[in-house]
Amino acid sequence: MEHPFHGVKNLFQFTKVRYKGLAKNTAQLYVLFGLANLVLAKRRMFALRAQVAS
Repeated sequence: MEHPFHGVKNLFQFTKVRYKGLAKNTAQLYVLFGLANLVLAKRRMFALRAQVAS
């Protein structure tokens, strides 16, 4: 379970909570995890494209 959090911390330098309130912090984490999924999917897509091209 800690691996996704490690990815978010490294990709977006998310180390401390910025907002007061659980709702705001939860919303920020949802956005960061969504962006992390997009970045990882982009990396996989380019890796597959490189395999097909070669």
